[in-house]
Amino acid sequence: MLKTTLIATTTLLALTQFASASSDSAWNALFAKANGTCIGQSRMVSPEATAPVVFDDATGKVAILLREKSSKSKKLVNLICLYDKKSGKASIAEYQWLGQ
Repeated sequence: MLKTTLIATTTLLALTQFASASSDSAWNALFAKANGTCIGQSRMVSPEATAPVVFDDATGKVAILLREKSSKSKKLVNLICLYDKKSGKASIAEYQWLGQ
């Protein structure tokens, strides 16, 4: 009985550790860094940004969509930013919606 209880307790503690591996503050810090890097590299003055889209650990990327009206042409500029969680670097590309 004691052995079964000990095994169950150990298993429960191990699973609890994995369930809370990333705290809210850790996620918020990652999102703030990704947003700051993406907005800084975009050279946009005051863009609108989506909530970060987190890909799985194998991909290791966070995506953020940015948009802003161009001050010159008044057209809406849409950018996608892929932030690499390991390196802290971002790649940015302009995108167009289909049919536009």
